[in-house]
Amino acid sequence: MERILVVDDEADCQTVLAMYLESQGYQVECANSGIEALSVFENAQPDLVISDVMMPEMDGFELCRSLRTSRLGQLVPFIFLSGQGEMESKVKGHKLGADDYLVKPFQSEEILAKVKAQLERAHRVHAEIVRMLQISTAQAPQPTVVAVLPERAPLPLTPAEERVFWEAIQGYTNKQISNQLFISPRTVQAHLSSIFSKLQLENRAQLVKFALERGYKPPQT
Repeated sequence: MERILVVDDEADCQTVLAMYLESQGYQVECANSGIEALSVFENAQPDLVISDVMMPEMDGFELCRSLRTSRLGQLVPFIFLSGQGEMESKVKGHKLGADDYLVKPFQSEEILAKVKAQLERAHRVHAEIVRMLQISTAQAPQPTVVAVLPERAPLPLTPAEERVFWEAIQGYTNKQISNQLFISPRTVQAHLSSIFSKLQLENRAQLVKFALERGYKPPQT
């Protein structure tokens, strides 16, 4: 199940949007300001962020700027949903790195279409990163001196986590892994979080690089 972080200090708008997205099958977390959103983000990185602009403590522009200058937040899809519809505000949002900008009041069908489009785009980016890493590893110059390589260390994972590990390093999404292993997307995400923690990694791209560099290849079927 993909996770969406909704950031808005207007309780009514936050609640309506969260309930609608949850009804569409997404897991939603909410924050009332940019500062609170950063705390939520650090604890569990969402798959997409929807943020208002005008908020106390830290506004949406500063939140977007902060995420785009951090390693974890560079590629996370970011959508502004704001009552500020002026062109200047829209331009500023896009310059800071936002992927889209919608103006309140919004149509539920439109926000859903934007969310789906950005999540699909993020999946394509991740798949391309996986492909490029695989190509880079395959094309790396081979050593001229033949050496006996030590046996790779066993993964410090449970059997269930290992099954998710092998699927994830092939670039499959949570939903695809869920279907292939016959477990819920929530369980897939829980296993991934545990895998990242045990291997001291932060995201899927680092997981793929970890596997390639250490010679972990999916078992042949």
